Amino acid sequence: MDPETSVPTCYRHPDRQTRLSCTSCERPICTECLTHASVGQRCPDCAKPSAPVMDAAEAQRRAARAPFTKGVIAVAAAVYLVTVFGGPVGDLVFALGAHSNPDIAQGQWWRPLTAMFLHSPGFLLHIVFNMLLLWILGRPIEREVGSAAFAALYLGAGLGGAVAYFFLAGDTPAVGASGAVFGLFGAWLAAGLRNRDNLQGQMLLRQIGPLVILNVVISFTPGIAWQAHFGGLLAGFVIAWLWGRLHPRDRRSRVLIGAIVGGLSLAAMLLV
Repeated sequence: MDPETSVPTCYRHPDRQTRLSCTSCERPICTECLTHASVGQRCPDCAKPSAPVMDAAEAQRRAARAPFTKGVIAVAAAVYLVTVFGGPVGDLVFALGAHSNPDIAQGQWWRPLTAMFLHSPGFLLHIVFNMLLLWILGRPIEREVGSAAFAALYLGAGLGGAVAYFFLAGDTPAVGASGAVFGLFGAWLAAGLRNRDNLQGQMLLRQIGPLVILNVVISFTPGIAWQAHFGGLLAGFVIAWLWGRLHPRDRRSRVLIGAIVGGLSLAAMLLV
């Protein structure tokens, strides 16, 4: 085969060879036609907005707002201060909703959710590390898919981590947003694998791959709930992988997918 004819051509400019493709419809596009997204790139048709295209400054302003990401950090920080200064630590953390397998089995369905906003009062790095990763990994996703869909991803992944802890751990109570945060790792990993045939996907894998491996290794440190980490990673990966099959503007389906994963996880803990 002639190597010159084996390279695809841009679907809008047949005279231009390219190895880039739209991460949504997978049609080949040249550099002039692509529009960068926070994960991958879009062709002109898939990137076509319902309103005028934002300039770079507006995109940065929207990314900086990230209301759900900021809200989670604010609530987690406030709850952390309550647990540090509000009274007997162990009793207070449990009363505020720590993950407790026996109590969840008795029908206390809220504990897998409230535990995501609690962190170990005696270990400042616990909340600092989780919230820093949420800030770094979460804002670009929230900008791309919207706050409602991002909330569904975050909570769905957190519940995925909770169900793994429920079935694989003992009766030791647990707290932390690690399962949900690992879900964000899973979402970025899914985006990279889905787009591994183009340059941007390969770059994403090179960036996120080592971080995932490092955090998986850290998960086996004594005192860390590795079950929640792996459950959240898997749930976030599944949610984002299914998102990749949707139209970029189909935000309702994104919310639904995250809600289904989270709902099935919660139901498994309550019904088994």
